[in-house]
Amino acid sequence: MNLENKRRLNEKKFPKWKELPGGRRYLLEVKGKHGWKARYVKEVDANEVTVRFFQEVYNEKGDLVELHEKYPVDTGHRTVKRE
Repeated sequence: MNLENKRRLNEKKFPKWKELPGGRRYLLEVKGKHGWKARYVKEVDANEVTVRFFQEVYNEKGDLVELHEKYPVDTGHRTVKRE
């Protein structure tokens, strides 16, 4: 798959993105049943090759409560400590 096709596919799957030096960060937000939401974040290099993929989980107040790194290494869900 060429660069244009990869980019088009990522833009279709992830409706929001930000340009980064040397790549992009794609974002997809999904609302849960009880007011919580998850944000999926995919970071790619200039060739649209995935370098990092993770999930952020937010509670009903909008506070980040969990982080789940999925790629390059799946670290499982980690609770975010609040001070």
